[in-house]
Amino acid sequence: MSATAAAPPPAPEIPAADADADDDANDVEDDAAPADGATGDAKKKKKKKKPKKKKPEQSDPPRIGLSKFFLDGVYPEGEIQHYKDDNAWRTTSEEKRYTEKLLNEDPETTYQNIRKGAEVHRLVRKHARKSIRVGMTLTEICENIEAGTRALAEGDGLEAGVGFPTGVNLNNCAAHFTPNAGDKTVLQMGDVLKVDIGVHIKGRILDSAFTLSWDPNYDNLIEAVKAATDTGVREAGIDVRLGELGGLIQETMESYEVEIGGKVYPVKPIKNLSGHTITPYQIHGGSTGKSVPLVKTADQTKMEEGDYFAIETFGSTGRGRTVENGDCSHYAQIYDAPKVQLRLTSAKSLLNTINKNFGTLPFCRRYLDRLGESKYLLALNHLVAQGIVSGYPPVYDQIGSKTAQFEHTILLRPTCKEVVSRGDDY
Repeated sequence: MSATAAAPPPAPEIPAADADADDDANDVEDDAAPADGATGDAKKKKKKKKPKKKKPEQSDPPRIGLSKFFLDGVYPEGEIQHYKDDNAWRTTSEEKRYTEKLLNEDPETTYQNIRKGAEVHRLVRKHARKSIRVGMTLTEICENIEAGTRALAEGDGLEAGVGFPTGVNLNNCAAHFTPNAGDKTVLQMGDVLKVDIGVHIKGRILDSAFTLSWDPNYDNLIEAVKAATDTGVREAGIDVRLGELGGLIQETMESYEVEIGGKVYPVKPIKNLSGHTITPYQIHGGSTGKSVPLVKTADQTKMEEGDYFAIETFGSTGRGRTVENGDCSHYAQIYDAPKVQLRLTSAKSLLNTINKNFGTLPFCRRYLDRLGESKYLLALNHLVAQGIVSGYPPVYDQIGSKTAQFEHTILLRPTCKEVVSRGDDY
């Protein structure tokens, strides 16, 4: 998700512990036949086995909250990558390991909130990747994903739930499209679909995206962008300069080309899109957030310990630059918005709804519809005009081009880098 936002207003199947193991051992002793001639009390009555606890199973589609599977509140780590070069010492540093211990021993820490969001994301996208089919409407796709997110995250608001509107960006649309009410767009065989899913637990947002296509002509485009994201993830680390990281991403992506109808197209990184830091309730890390460019730049800003990054890359068969176009669907309240006197009663009411349900998390018009808001466009546009809410229209490369996206969220821990959103699929 490349939309900007600001801080809040003020399973897989998991085997249940087999508690009957000792009982089973006793049953073996009890079942043994008494010695010949033993009578009366010497003959022990066969002990009845207790029924074993049934292992919990996730539903299909996934709709059972994750706390039913992770009873201790401890969720799986993502992929661990060790720091390189001058930061290799962090892996064995006693000081850094002690810091990690403090961060990990409380189930309510930031780490556990982030990892729960990652586990929700993996399960939701696993179902999405097997269920999305040509002929589905984009609205169906989004609503299935969001229903799963709310159910697994066990929330539908500021405590937990959807981290931002599900992006379903087709073809030359690279980002920030989700259907508004009444949208009848149907997925077609030749489409390239980017699916951008956000989950949040107590404001800690997990941001990860993938691309689907049913036309093998675009396999190289998808592979180029996936490889570029993997490069960004692999080369990211404490003290890495953002402008140099962008150069490595660019080099990987530009090593690919796509042949369509006998014509060869180079895969270009989309220069005016980028990865970004994520802070609590702020998808773009607020005014002090850092950006991860997709091309080499002069930016000497360094990644730092504790930074939480969305490494996302976009590739295109077009010009490699996007412009805003079409109806806006994505919005977010601005954290440091000016205090202004709202003249519209409807705008005041809508702002109360936004504060109560989203804070500074991104939202879309479908979410307002879902809350029972109606005839709110005038009020919403007034909030945008007053600088209280920002709108983020869809962004497009040139007509006829195809774009692809992959994205992972990484945490720069004191001792290692954790790719929290990594799964078996990507």
